[in-house]
Amino acid sequence: MLKTALRQRAVRLSFSPRRWASTEGAEQQPFPPDNEWSHPPSKATISDEEIYRLAAKPRRPLTLADLVKHGKPPLRDAALLSSANFTLSLLPARLAHRIQALRNLPFIVVSNPNVSKIYNNYLHSLSTLEPFYKKPIETIEDERKFTDAMADLVRTHSNTIPTLAQGFLQCRKYIEPAEVTRFLDQHLRARIGTRLLAEQHLALHMASTADAIKEKPDPTHVGVIDLAVKPADIVRRCEGFVAEVCEYKYGVRPSLVIQGDQAAEFAHIPMHLEYIITELLKNAFRATIESGNEKEAIEITIASAPDVAITKLESLKKMSVSKENSYDFSQEGLEEYCSDADDPMGPLHSAVPCITLRIRDRGGGIPPEALPNIWSYSFTTFNNEEAAAATSDSLGSEDDAGLGVLSSTEADQSSIAGLGYGLPLSRAYAEYFGGGIAVQSMYGWGTDVYLTLQGIASTKELKEAPTGLEELQMENEKEEQKE
Repeated sequence: MLKTALRQRAVRLSFSPRRWASTEGAEQQPFPPDNEWSHPPSKATISDEEIYRLAAKPRRPLTLADLVKHGKPPLRDAALLSSANFTLSLLPARLAHRIQALRNLPFIVVSNPNVSKIYNNYLHSLSTLEPFYKKPIETIEDERKFTDAMADLVRTHSNTIPTLAQGFLQCRKYIEPAEVTRFLDQHLRARIGTRLLAEQHLALHMASTADAIKEKPDPTHVGVIDLAVKPADIVRRCEGFVAEVCEYKYGVRPSLVIQGDQAAEFAHIPMHLEYIITELLKNAFRATIESGNEKEAIEITIASAPDVAITKLESLKKMSVSKENSYDFSQEGLEEYCSDADDPMGPLHSAVPCITLRIRDRGGGIPPEALPNIWSYSFTTFNNEEAAAATSDSLGSEDDAGLGVLSSTEADQSSIAGLGYGLPLSRAYAEYFGGGIAVQSMYGWGTDVYLTLQGIASTKELKEAPTGLEELQMENEKEEQKE
């Protein structure tokens, strides 16, 4: 009845913070029971009081330096335990905060089956972590169990983006597009850090197993981070995929030319870079073909800037709890917001390498009336039926095509048009560690897109550093020499 009435009146609900009643009995209600709404039922065992307590804790930003500070794998047991406890110190508050954000959606939105599924996934993941954060992880056996929980978390949230896309598409009659964009921007930026924390510990754990040690780990990889990413190589890989999609969809294959510093390399996360470049190339290739200029090559220019010195601000070191609890997620990754004073990777804070890519196409540019909306998470590309089919058929899990390209995935290469998520999501990935995307359009001619990325500073020391097990071996040799 409520849904029918809302449709008849064409009511749009807005984000208005509400108090929530517990579904676990009146004696456990942490908030006044006279609220208007109740959150969807869940089988999760974690209490509302615990969620509220964790969500109120200060959340500190995540940096690339945080992810490499435990050293190069294979890791010693002490470093592996340190990585597990570091991950555990950040994840519960982040998950609880996203649960609270989902609860603050209009009830008719969070009751949608797809949005409710994401809500329950977060409750499940937080319940899974509850036994671990009560005390530090002190044994390798506990670390193994925690690693299993991280693997479950990654699997559980692998379809978050397409599921949310479909849920908000179905609810767009009841919520303003600007509010959808605001929620998704905050949610997806926060989710980048949550997923990175889990995947980094998983990668460090797997690289420290006996089988991985026998195979000799890649010296440039520290978990999911590659200390020697070459943007030119990433561009070539992404070009091959996008060109195949174009050939399948349009019957033509535009050419691409790479110019500038093709030997440039820096430390970054290859999966992020692959997603961003794939999305930008997709837009450039499609515009070039549909404008009839497929004979005009798309130009990629790579420029590496000299390392930029970083000055830490004392005021940010002494940031108050209230400021930490409300920091802007778009500032994640900037060194000024970096974390621990006792960070052992001191040299990483001295300077930050910066690389810029320019993607230039002759696709006719972006219509002036469309420019204000290019950063919005919108669903106006298709009508309801077509968009629903696209989200269910062509939006694979995030294991497809790197990070789950929202259009032209390997699951359905015929769908090269997107649902409006590609560009804003690409910007979120770029900005997370201090980069950015800028678009310069000349309508009637073409578009230049500038992608700027910041890496980890001074990675030479880390590349040349011994692995954890090599350090242990050297220490044992020194002890033997003393004897």
